[in-house]
Amino acid sequence: MSELGVTINLQRDTPELAHIYEQAGIVQFHHGKFLIGPLALKAGEHVLDIGTGTGRLAEFVAGLVGPQGRVIGIDPLESRTEIARLRQSKTLTFETGRAEDLSRFSDSQFDAVYLNSVFHWIEEKERALREIHRVLKPGGRLGLNVQDPSKLHESRVFLRTAISQAGLGDRHRETHPVFGVTQEQLKALFAAGGFVDYRSDMRSLVDVHSDADSQFKWSESNAFGNFLDGFSRSEREQVRIAFARLVEAKRTPEGIRLERYLRFAFARKPDGSLKEPKLPA
Repeated sequence: MSELGVTINLQRDTPELAHIYEQAGIVQFHHGKFLIGPLALKAGEHVLDIGTGTGRLAEFVAGLVGPQGRVIGIDPLESRTEIARLRQSKTLTFETGRAEDLSRFSDSQFDAVYLNSVFHWIEEKERALREIHRVLKPGGRLGLNVQDPSKLHESRVFLRTAISQAGLGDRHRETHPVFGVTQEQLKALFAAGGFVDYRSDMRSLVDVHSDADSQFKWSESNAFGNFLDGFSRSEREQVRIAFARLVEAKRTPEGIRLERYLRFAFARKPDGSLKEPKLPA
């Protein structure tokens, strides 16, 4: 299901990229709050944040479940987990780990699991969903948002145009690899994973950047070193200049406004009863 057909290398992340992500991560945080609401988290619940990054959203969730609740955040990138651990508390902890292997957790351990702008980085989606299903309690809720290859972010459209204008149009496959999924693919994945009461909707979200360079830095940190991988330094500079020229058309008094499109999806693990209650709308 790879949109661009390339492999994502997690080893390219650096402490510098992690710190840039922490500074600019308020963007992902706001998107994540849209994800958390429909999960209807309650005081005392146990929650797993997969792909927690530097932990800002997990910290917010810990406040929702309160002193009797528990939130665990995992991320495969150690440099980001180190920053997240600065947010740790009695009810909030962070570990290095991946969605495809949740063996450290017991069956039916969590009331809710969420993945905020993470699912499109996971290649083995079926395996990840099986693991999530296992660690959820009967009736437990799953929420995620994911890129849909049928609706590219504006920044990606501008980037591909910039690459073409720089005379490097045959290199677009190396711009920013993701394993996005369409609505039909996602629905099938959830069903195969044993989830019920699936629902999803595409949302348009707006990012505001002061200039093209800040957008570039955000993309580099968000892709943990895979952004424009395979391009030489001079080629990257050509692309950056063309990109900056293009996105100026989106400048407003607040800054450069670029739309980001994410599909938000929710489902739950069956609780085994004859009449299954549905998630709140």
